[in-house]
Amino acid sequence: MSVDAVRGGEKGASSKDLSQDASLGEKIQGMIDHLPNGGVTLAEIRDLVGQDGMLVLTAFLTLVFLVPVSIPGVSTVFGAAILLIGICRLGGRNLWLPERIARKTLPTEKLRGALRRGAQWLHSLERLSRPHRMSWMVASGAFPVVNNLALVAGAVLLMAPFGLIPFSNTLPALALLFLSIGLLQRDGLCVLYGHLMNVATVIYFAVLILGGGVALHEIFRHFSQGV
Repeated sequence: MSVDAVRGGEKGASSKDLSQDASLGEKIQGMIDHLPNGGVTLAEIRDLVGQDGMLVLTAFLTLVFLVPVSIPGVSTVFGAAILLIGICRLGGRNLWLPERIARKTLPTEKLRGALRRGAQWLHSLERLSRPHRMSWMVASGAFPVVNNLALVAGAVLLMAPFGLIPFSNTLPALALLFLSIGLLQRDGLCVLYGHLMNVATVIYFAVLILGGGVALHEIFRHFSQGV
């Protein structure tokens, strides 16, 4: 079933779920409910929210990483999409996706289940958010550039090759979720949490790399002494 058919056949429900007046949680739930059956491409997911909803799409794409589920290729595809969103926002352009990424097909049912579980995190974070707190964090000047660079950084961290290690996807996903909610709500404190989660992710990855290096050194030394 195509996205056009879904949007046409259930226009009344989807238009309410994805309208500008709906809350972020309602928009996300509407996108989850109206994913096409069988398989879904990133282009179809993008079309559900529209070209002007890049931050909504960012929040949507992070949800799958907030629950313990394994869907091959998701971190690379979704991370690349969020990276492009950050770059497009930096350049003040609408979202463009390369054909290879846009047409990557993912299993709808498995993806929908993970997204629904991840949406529970979204509802909790959305309730904590308050519009116009620390508004200087989302004001004009250098802050929009810094915040969009944080989106780019979070996407790069999400794509890092640590997928099988606990929290390696969850931490950058939380950073991106805080940033997208904060920018949508113009909640500077929420944006600040996103920056701090990016820093926490870098520290976590540094510990993993250093710990792995020490372990490899000890293994090498042990075998060298054995020889």
